[in-house]
Amino acid sequence: MNTNRKILFIVALMLIGLAVATITNVALNFRDYGYSNAIEKSKMTAEIVRDGLTAHMVNGIMDKRKFFLANITDLKDVQSLWIVRSDKVVAQHGPGLENEQPRDAIDKKVIKEGITIQDVHEDAKNALLRVTIPYIATAYGNTNCLECHKAKEGDVLGAISMEFNINDIRQTGAVTIAKIFAINVIFIIIALWVTNYYFKPYMKLFENLQQGIKRARTGDFTFRFTTTLKDAGSEVAEQMNTLFQKMEETFGNIKHDLSTFVSRSNLSNSDPLNTAGMIIKELSDVYKFKKTIELDNTKEEIYDRFIYVLKEKFHFDHFAFYEVDKQSKTRRLIYITDHTSFCTPIIDQDATECRAYRTNSDIYSTDFPNVCQNCSVHDKEYTCIPFNINNDLSLTLSYSAKETGTIERLNQTLPSIKNYFEAAKAVIESRTLMDKLRDSSLRDGATKLYNRRFMEEFIDKSAEQALRSNISYSILMIDIDYFKMVNDTYGHDSGDVVIKSLAEILQAAVRKADLPIRYGGEEFLIFLHNTTKEGALTVAEKIRTQFAAKKYQFGNNTVEKTLSIGIAHFPSDAESIWKVIKFADIALYEAKNSGRNRVIEFEAKMFKSGNEF
Repeated sequence: MNTNRKILFIVALMLIGLAVATITNVALNFRDYGYSNAIEKSKMTAEIVRDGLTAHMVNGIMDKRKFFLANITDLKDVQSLWIVRSDKVVAQHGPGLENEQPRDAIDKKVIKEGITIQDVHEDAKNALLRVTIPYIATAYGNTNCLECHKAKEGDVLGAISMEFNINDIRQTGAVTIAKIFAINVIFIIIALWVTNYYFKPYMKLFENLQQGIKRARTGDFTFRFTTTLKDAGSEVAEQMNTLFQKMEETFGNIKHDLSTFVSRSNLSNSDPLNTAGMIIKELSDVYKFKKTIELDNTKEEIYDRFIYVLKEKFHFDHFAFYEVDKQSKTRRLIYITDHTSFCTPIIDQDATECRAYRTNSDIYSTDFPNVCQNCSVHDKEYTCIPFNINNDLSLTLSYSAKETGTIERLNQTLPSIKNYFEAAKAVIESRTLMDKLRDSSLRDGATKLYNRRFMEEFIDKSAEQALRSNISYSILMIDIDYFKMVNDTYGHDSGDVVIKSLAEILQAAVRKADLPIRYGGEEFLIFLHNTTKEGALTVAEKIRTQFAAKKYQFGNNTVEKTLSIGIAHFPSDAESIWKVIKFADIALYEAKNSGRNRVIEFEAKMFKSGNEF
């Protein structure tokens, strides 16, 4: 049913309802009017009969009342009339005429209770109104009833019953209702015709607008609106045509341009305006993300924000985030939601074993069973996404889900996730470069070990935390014996060879948690993290013996060098790391004085006056 028919139908229903209400009201009013008229006539008749009977009684002609009553019955619409005597009147004056006895229960009830009763009898042909009115004895009316009757004030002396034919009233009402009905029908027809005539062009314009808007939802703004109206409707059509023309001109390439941001997306193409809105909202979120991370100091802070987005925006439950060093082909875990790894351990040492990194393509377990043989997730579906930052750095995102439907839902978010990756790419690259520059400023150029500046920052940040956390350090102060002779005899290039050789030995001898530092010149420091005194001596001896075993060929000469090493312990020797370094230096001095090429552990007796600082 189109809109025009709906409106006509609604108008028709309203008019019909109004007509029904009007006819019903008129019918009820006619009925009430007929009843009221008959009742008023019955009251008047009752008064006439009462006054007439009183006159007959006063004049002593009560035996002539039958004629009087017969004449009353001949009145128009009075179909029958009779009077009824109460028991008190019967006892005083006798039963009266033959028809003056109660005929039915109504007469008896009126005589007994002194109330007026009205009763209607209707069928298809006739309509009768029965009214029975009591005569009440009173000494205060026009006639003092108590003078002739042995009764008290308020006693019922008798009653009069009348039946009125109200067929004429009913017929008149029916004719009137029929006329009103005919008038209403004619009015409804005219009203519907007028409504259709004037509203149909507006309804056509409305349907035209619906059709155009429906096509606009699909991105089609070529529709043009037409109307036969000459008033405001025509202006609406012209304005809509102007709007659609502008939308066609400006929106033509938006959908195509925005589609570059969406691939394998869950955004619907059925409503391009809504799709465009969603994409713009996403780009806004990505822009806010980018502006936020641009103020972060380190790439670790950026990684934390990206992890937050994966959890809170995309609702990832189980995922891992990795950083790949493309030069060393090693992979570092940045974050994982639990301790269940996605990959076999070999991938951390050799990133080329990762299928996503090696092929630089997205890996979906739903594409082929066991697609990545180095994946340790066997009871779940998984996806691995590589993202290249630059020639030195790459990121990998791995996530999984038990249900195929869940992993597909997560896969549909990948275009958006890649937008965040793309936004972060330049910032991560910048922070990586800054980290390299800072790292280079904190490392010795020749040995690549951390330098004294780094050590100072490390001590400032770590000393108090180490005390609170019961972390201990064994500090080794290392010096090459007679190193100046190498520089003086064979040149500084030869000295650099010896320095680099020692740095390699130090790096090989310590753990990842330990910290080797070039303290200056031929002096080196090692911070051994949470080791025992025996362990520190073992490491020191290993370094000394390995270095002593090295042979250097400078021209025709073979050179061997030795080390002197001093050891002190934090916090057992002192609660200040700087003081422990001083103690290690004192132990080193003792090693030099006692013959060199040896390891000496600090003892309190070595601390002499003049060594304070």
